[in-house]
Amino acid sequence: MAQFRRFAALVLAFVSAPLLAQGTGTISGSVVASGTEHPLAGAQVVVEGTAQRAVADERGRFVIIGVAPGVWRVQVRAIGYRPVIVPDVAVGSGKPTTLAVRLLPAPVDVAAVEVRAAYFTPTAEGTTSTQTLSAEAIRRAPGVQEDVVRAVALLPGVGVTQPGRNDLAVRGGAPFENLFLVDGVEVPNINHFGTQGSTGGPLSLINVDAVEQASFSAGGFAAKYGDRTASVTSITLREGNRTHIGGEFTLSATGGFAVAEGPLGERGSFYVSARRSYLDLLFKAAGFGFVPAYSDLQVKAVQDLGARDKLSFLFIGADGTVTFFNDDADQRYDNSRVAAPSQQQYFSGLTWRRLVPRGLLDITLGRTWTEFRTIQNDSLSPPSTIFRAFTTEGEQSLRADLTVQATPRVELNMGAVARYASDLRYDLVLPGALRTDASGTPQPLAVDTTFTADRQALYAQLAWHATPRLRTTLGMRADRYGFLGGAARGSPRLGARYALTERTALTASAGRYWQTPSFIWLVGDPSNASLPPFRADQAVIGVEHLLRDDTKLQFEVYAKGYAQYPRRVFRPQAVLSPSGFDDVTSDIPFGLEPLAAVATGRAVGAELFAQKQLSDVPLFGLASVSVARTTFDGADGVRRAGSFDTRAIGNIVLGWRPNPKWELSGKFRVAGGLPTTPFITAGPDAGRQDFSRWNAGERLPLFHSLDLRIDRRWSLQRVQLIGYLDIQNVYDRENVSGLQWDQRAQLVERNTSIGLLPSIGLSVEF
Repeated sequence: MAQFRRFAALVLAFVSAPLLAQGTGTISGSVVASGTEHPLAGAQVVVEGTAQRAVADERGRFVIIGVAPGVWRVQVRAIGYRPVIVPDVAVGSGKPTTLAVRLLPAPVDVAAVEVRAAYFTPTAEGTTSTQTLSAEAIRRAPGVQEDVVRAVALLPGVGVTQPGRNDLAVRGGAPFENLFLVDGVEVPNINHFGTQGSTGGPLSLINVDAVEQASFSAGGFAAKYGDRTASVTSITLREGNRTHIGGEFTLSATGGFAVAEGPLGERGSFYVSARRSYLDLLFKAAGFGFVPAYSDLQVKAVQDLGARDKLSFLFIGADGTVTFFNDDADQRYDNSRVAAPSQQQYFSGLTWRRLVPRGLLDITLGRTWTEFRTIQNDSLSPPSTIFRAFTTEGEQSLRADLTVQATPRVELNMGAVARYASDLRYDLVLPGALRTDASGTPQPLAVDTTFTADRQALYAQLAWHATPRLRTTLGMRADRYGFLGGAARGSPRLGARYALTERTALTASAGRYWQTPSFIWLVGDPSNASLPPFRADQAVIGVEHLLRDDTKLQFEVYAKGYAQYPRRVFRPQAVLSPSGFDDVTSDIPFGLEPLAAVATGRAVGAELFAQKQLSDVPLFGLASVSVARTTFDGADGVRRAGSFDTRAIGNIVLGWRPNPKWELSGKFRVAGGLPTTPFITAGPDAGRQDFSRWNAGERLPLFHSLDLRIDRRWSLQRVQLIGYLDIQNVYDRENVSGLQWDQRAQLVERNTSIGLLPSIGLSVEF
């Protein structure tokens, strides 16, 4: 028996030795010129602090093998280009790490001079108010649930409407004013259970493992982007690795996902991710009557067709359902205060990329489709439906973008966009009790209609390096809206960046931005069919300074003026500013009411932003402070606070990586309370909001919360494990997210967010 135990131990040791031994990792990727995407053959790629390095081949591609597991800094240099340092390159013994590095041309006068590699480089488009987050920065941010949109909310000028949602209120603008692009495809809403006609929801459907980076601009964005007035978030998804098949399994407190990726022939790659929540199991176990569940699928395939041509395909689909359990009177009452947004959606894109002489041509064919099924019931037994919105919105788009480096000092960007919404269907029922005019008279709505919509745009932008210190951009965008009677609008854009010193630069931008009404607004009343676009004029001035190579400080002031903004005819003191509608009995949902494009508004503010990249000092983080004021004018001429007028917002994220295995980080967020509209508390109108005092009620209490996170990595032979513990709202504060009328108690109650919320997760990469 003893001999058998010794033999078994010997076999176990032999089998497990390759698994338990410390493995090494691989870094693969590409180095290209920013803007033109031309490969930079001969570029030097070095893992700092090691002897590991590589030289990019004629396609700009490189592979570095035998890298010790950990989080490294990678330095990239090419003659005639600004060298950069890529921080936060997480390398494990499982699947290879992929990098896509883009280098900016060096100013002509210093192109041949050896310059210091930078952690921060100006954006290729030269816009102000723009920040970029890497996938690793998003993944490890405490309390953001690995949601790319929640990570963006940590940047300056961004407010969040409710703790349980990721609606972005950028510089006082409503969430519907934000533009989201995924690999160049404009996506109306990238969230599970998203709000129709807006852009927010509880959770992004983009798996953070698929993200290469996210670029966010809060203002001054280029002429390339249009039909939005507040911000642009452009999400770039990474390619699958081209060295060998790899994968990942991840389980967390709310769900799990699986990833498979690898080479596709000799000149391509694939990436597939599938995710499923088990919120339904948790909610059922906890006895909730409101049970959500979601799943999503992501596919990206890339194939090089030759030295100059590449074809890429993207597909992301999602399904989200909400189930009610009305077993008792309490569940029926709680469920009667919830508008349940079940939703199916997908978007896809096929892009042909052609490298032209001194430039780049991208042609993208996109398709988006969403089916919303939103209902709200009463509290009777059995419940009856009091609101129904069954809608479908499908749109095709064709986009062409051309970038040409005409001379070493001049870059030209131009393009065209054509969009055709061929599948717009609306089946809506909203009883008069939930849709009353200014005098309180019921105005019921019943709609069953279909229509189509087309729109086109042309843009051009010229960037000129007048001197090595001064870069200016001049752009113009022209939009035509066929579904709005052929209305056409022009949008001039201007930007400049002047380097005072090697470490300090001044920035400025000004521009006009137009936005069309959301499709669902057009069916909210017959008069809305002629609703024109509204506009925002914005100017931004700022200064950037490098305190250290790895630490950036930025200060900006801005002013924004709105015109022809949609005012609510039934609520003439108010403009339209929906975010999420959890309860349609509190207000008219989705803009389903008469609107008039006559309101004006203004937003002014100042923002301070600091960012520390991971370097030889093992600390990383960011901090932002924003102060602002947003107002709109009512029909009575009274200037009132906007619905997203958060006077002050502060964020700080700080992390420490003492060694390659451990990482500790924390996030603290504080924000002034949003304005509220008071309820009428007595008489026959008790329970209705008093819109004669729109946003003139008490402000919500100060919001503040502390989140902590611990990450631990284990690198085994050919396998890497990553475990984390993320604790949201550590000191268990019940932040108030809004006010609601309690029909039973006949009084106003405060809705509060979930208190202390721990989450644990484990990833296996192979």
